Amino acid sequence: MTDIYNAYINTTEVKGNGSGILSGIRVSIKDNISTKDIETTCASKILKGYIPPYDAHVITRLKAQGAVIAGKTNMDEFGMGSTTENSAFGAALNPHDVTRVTGGSSGGSAAAVAGGLVSMALGSDTGGSVRCPAAWCGVVGLKPSYGRVSRFGLIAYANSFEQIGPMTTNVRDAAKLFSVIAGHDIKDSTSVNKPYDGNVVPEISGKTIGIPKEYFGEGVDAGVAAEVRKAIGKLEELGANIVDVSLPSMKYALPAYYVTCTCEASSNLGRFDGVRFGPEPEMNLPWHDAYTKVREAGFGAEVRRRILLGTFALSAGYYGKYYVKAQHAKQLIAKDFAAALETCDMLAGPTMPNIAPKIGELTADPLQMYQADILTVPVNIAGIPAISVPCGIAHKMPVGLQLMGRMFGEETILNAALAYEEAV
Repeated sequence: MTDIYNAYINTTEVKGNGSGILSGIRVSIKDNISTKDIETTCASKILKGYIPPYDAHVITRLKAQGAVIAGKTNMDEFGMGSTTENSAFGAALNPHDVTRVTGGSSGGSAAAVAGGLVSMALGSDTGGSVRCPAAWCGVVGLKPSYGRVSRFGLIAYANSFEQIGPMTTNVRDAAKLFSVIAGHDIKDSTSVNKPYDGNVVPEISGKTIGIPKEYFGEGVDAGVAAEVRKAIGKLEELGANIVDVSLPSMKYALPAYYVTCTCEASSNLGRFDGVRFGPEPEMNLPWHDAYTKVREAGFGAEVRRRILLGTFALSAGYYGKYYVKAQHAKQLIAKDFAAALETCDMLAGPTMPNIAPKIGELTADPLQMYQADILTVPVNIAGIPAISVPCGIAHKMPVGLQLMGRMFGEETILNAALAYEEAV
């Protein structure tokens, strides 16, 4: 397979087991989802050559429905990034403009779908990692409710936020792929018994859609905002009731998210030490020197940065100042979403505050890259579902409309997304 977008890390194909609703359909898999007998690296040097002895739960389900595993897609190393530039294999390229990033961290999956290499892919969403590249590459990306899709076999970055989700060319395909992967798994203690039948219908008339004022605040590009406002106008034309709402605690979302996820990363990535996982350490060195050399050589700069930040925030004297406060802030944000969704069927706004930047534009300033997640991170904190659907073009690049639903309300936002997609 010729991969002009650097979307793939590994193009090993594996056929599914017999017939099913995905029979013969090629599905690309983000490289942090375990695939039996196919190298799984999380786009990191430290996992070079690692071949899982088992399939992730979602892979087992895909194969049972006849899907063909088309290969493993590029990503930000261990899911840490918003552009897929933090990859040991180089940046994925946006099919709409190869001088621009795909978004991240599931950028390879988005590029594979947008570039026509496949019609379906799986990504994972920790703070927007499905929706960000979906918006910037002009495809559909669904982040399910926390617990609705098993995380068994997903190599952990920040457990309390992560969900595996579909990335597709259209809403019907997203619903079909979601119906295959949703449901309870005994191997994941956080999974719930909430299957989805895939019966998506265009339904928006009579639904109340809240527009959080914070989603059109400072930092949102005027061209992006204009396209999303047009899309909201179309939803109103289709019979939706549009109301203004507010999420006052959203200002705490980024710090609460980055404190929590770096703390979880510090813990989760401790296993990559050259003993349990990673290249064999030099045995003639003291253990701490050998351990340090393995991790320094194996991890990229952004992964090392987040491990250090998390370790600091968890250390004695700082745990209460940072981690505990972040948990309190998360509760406030979740309450704001719950209050808004008591009177609204869903919320709507831009997926990303801007269009896909040029390659290299954000990597020089990590804080600027973190700021790009401002409209996606709150959904992960609240644990609710959200979908990004293409809604227009600004500055010659795709723009995404984000629909956010109640907990386990994927049906509502999928139906609304389909109504919008068919109307435009």
